[in-house]
Amino acid sequence: MIGLGTIVNCGTIALGATLGLLLKGGLPARFEKIILSALSLCAFFIGLGGALSQILVIDSSGISTQYTLLIVLCMALGAIIGEALDIERRLEGLGEWFKRRLPSGGANSSSFVEAFVTASLLFCVGAMSIVGSLEDGLNGNPSVLFAKSVMDGVAAVVFAASLGAGVYLSILTVLLYQGGITLLAGLIRPYLSDLLISQMSCIGSILIFAIGFNLLDSKKIKVGNLLPAMFLPILFLWLKGLFPWLPW
Repeated sequence: MIGLGTIVNCGTIALGATLGLLLKGGLPARFEKIILSALSLCAFFIGLGGALSQILVIDSSGISTQYTLLIVLCMALGAIIGEALDIERRLEGLGEWFKRRLPSGGANSSSFVEAFVTASLLFCVGAMSIVGSLEDGLNGNPSVLFAKSVMDGVAAVVFAASLGAGVYLSILTVLLYQGGITLLAGLIRPYLSDLLISQMSCIGSILIFAIGFNLLDSKKIKVGNLLPAMFLPILFLWLKGLFPWLPW
């Protein structure tokens, strides 16, 4: 059944968020804080590992890097586009809109919005979302998304226990993003080479790393405004095909 992977993914997030909310009621604030710190360290590890796996090249001559200029260009231009569109504020506005229309249950508005935005970003960036959705759409193979579902479910427990019910709203983001890729897989797959997917994944990993800083309550990075960077490799690699002499 095409789309089963995304359906299961949404289900595990819902289950994880429910378990997290049950834990939240009985957890002292100091436990919530240390859980959030642990999750931030996991975000650092996942983001750094994913980025380095695409950037570093290890061979007989030693260790070198690749596609560094491409990543710098994508991040810089993506930041300009995202800031101009003010994507972060729009995401927060969407969260606030839903928050006003849902029973409050005593939930803090800022934590609800933070849970929605942070969980949505973490669940949707990265190679597993793209590759898994393509596999599901093209071959009816949801195995990658099944594996992602387990990880997202665990993360949802921690997010909901620390930040609250806004995690539920991220299910809508996952459904639209992964479901959209799955449904359009036949149309977009010819344009998504392995190299392109790896570069999108690399930038997605950098964004996950940035999420770790936000979870630690350090100076906030507007990760939402950096989202366009994840899709700019499509443009730069297309230009590279037209003009092979380009330096990236």
